[in-house]
Amino acid sequence: MAENNLNARLRALPKIDEVLQHVTLPAQTLRSLPDEVVTHAAREEVEALRQRILADEELDADALLPEQVAQGAAVRVLAFAQTSLRPVVNATGVVIHTNIGRSPLAPQALEAVVDAARGYSTLEYSTDAMARGSRHDHCEALLCALTGAEAALAVNNNAAAVLMVLSEFAAGHEAVVSRGELVEIGGSFRIPDIMAASGARMVEVGTTNKTHPEDYERAIGPDTAMLLKVHTSNYQIVGFSESVPGVQLAKIAAAENARRERAGECARMLVYEDLGSGSLVPPLLARPDAEPTVRAALERACDLVSFSGDKLLGGPQAGIVVGRKDLIDRLKKNPLARALRLDKMTLAALEATLRLYLDGSAYRTVPTLRMLNEPVESIEQRAHALAKLIEQRVDAACAQCSVVKTTARAGGGSLPLEDLPSFAVKAALVRGSAAECEAFLVKDCAIPVIPRVQKDHLLFDVRTVQDGEGEVIASNLASYFESEADA
Repeated sequence: MAENNLNARLRALPKIDEVLQHVTLPAQTLRSLPDEVVTHAAREEVEALRQRILADEELDADALLPEQVAQGAAVRVLAFAQTSLRPVVNATGVVIHTNIGRSPLAPQALEAVVDAARGYSTLEYSTDAMARGSRHDHCEALLCALTGAEAALAVNNNAAAVLMVLSEFAAGHEAVVSRGELVEIGGSFRIPDIMAASGARMVEVGTTNKTHPEDYERAIGPDTAMLLKVHTSNYQIVGFSESVPGVQLAKIAAAENARRERAGECARMLVYEDLGSGSLVPPLLARPDAEPTVRAALERACDLVSFSGDKLLGGPQAGIVVGRKDLIDRLKKNPLARALRLDKMTLAALEATLRLYLDGSAYRTVPTLRMLNEPVESIEQRAHALAKLIEQRVDAACAQCSVVKTTARAGGGSLPLEDLPSFAVKAALVRGSAAECEAFLVKDCAIPVIPRVQKDHLLFDVRTVQDGEGEVIASNLASYFESEADA
């Protein structure tokens, strides 16, 4: 009996042709999309209903009418017509926000991307030799000048950089790493997993909170290829803790390499440090010791150092490896170098960003550094300006605005213990609810606004709000109360 009832419900689903007869769309959308897209949307809508029936979900009889199903199909078609990757207003106070694109690019980097994308470029062409060149050349000299490295290579993100280094120098061999540095970052990227994927055999030493130099020394064997140090950029162990600095690891490696040389052994052990976020200059002027710089890591005698391009550096998504020339040359010849290489637009953005560090203007021109270091007095002024904009567009009977102190964060797995004093506009809702308003600002606006929600009010942290975005916040809030009044 139950099976017969299920079959009857499935037979009640409308045919695709019936649904298509009732799909109503704007003429412009119909002209811009092929018929196959509309048909595909209708099939998806019918299939979604089929799955709900199979899950024994109770459906209203009207939900299976062709007219009703056609409305759902139309929504799917309009979603195809709307750009999925689009700008948002970051009012969270998290500067390097992984979910919404991490670091925004400097204007100079944006111009470089447009120039590179507009037509042909010198991506792999040397105008000096009038012959094929290397895409590695565009950023290598800049990275060497900024870090003191002998050579450099950029790939598509830091996870790729870690994978590539381990694959080239430790595949089939041992890499020694502290248990306190077996990090997991966003997207479930874990050091043990990437080591396994690279073919390296991980040797864990020490404990979660304490690792000593002798732990590394005891773990070194004839098949040890690397001492790996991972900067715990998204957390810190405080209290009863101890870790071995890179300079000490370099001394341990030097002693082992001297022993191997005396014994006539060819294999040399490397010291490799994954800095994670990475920074070319101190990211916080008020706390220059808050984060190690790439140059400092190299000066600790590490053979190779890798770091991200789109976090504290403030450039495009990239993974950068710097260090000894003979080792970088090997990485360039690794088959992964082609699989993980940067495209012309990313290279253009990275080169332009690096030049801002070279001319000393990075703290003013790189948005990430500017936001991290903006004086709190300036943020307070901008918060009052935003509150005034909102009050001009939103009636006090809908929401009460005030400027409040708050705390922003670096984000992106960077500077986890650093509080950034900030100011936000607090919108205490008189009508509607904070949860509904947040959903409207995110889901129903052409340019989504992402605030923080506390109790029944919204916070718009101004540290991460860019020039011109205050108008968007005020306009979207006004639209919410208009829609709420019409409901």
